[in-house]
Amino acid sequence: MTNDDPAAYSETADPDWDMPLSLRITPALLVHALMENASGVHTGWESCVDESTLLSELVVMDDTGGAAVRLVEQEFADEAEPEAVWHDWAVEVRIGRVITTGHFSVRTNAPPLDWNWHLREAERTFERACVLLGRRVRRGLAVEEPLPQELPPRASRH
Repeated sequence: MTNDDPAAYSETADPDWDMPLSLRITPALLVHALMENASGVHTGWESCVDESTLLSELVVMDDTGGAAVRLVEQEFADEAEPEAVWHDWAVEVRIGRVITTGHFSVRTNAPPLDWNWHLREAERTFERACVLLGRRVRRGLAVEEPLPQELPPRASRH
């Protein structure tokens, strides 16, 4: 057997850690595996995110730049009801030219529990999608202090 023969590698040594691997993955499989709890999902050739509504974004790319995962936070008014404002966390998975997007949307006047659930699901989806690119996501800690509802009564002398 020669070194070019795949059978030569299977019995003599472990696979090389830097050996490229390939998978056959479709947008439908991404949606099934990653975005099962999204409010809405779609595919496209371009991002659906309007940069003017962007509040924050986090982008992770593979070593070649051929694939990327992006977590976007945005707020926008509903086209049908302009007084209704939506807060949306979108997870975009770009492989080649195809972008598969899952939206985790909640109205801005929704209870905090709904906000936390949608945010957590978007973050989990982002974490899982980063594995496709060989990246790990670590969460940071943030401490939020409660804000006083009213100012304390002021002491006064008479």
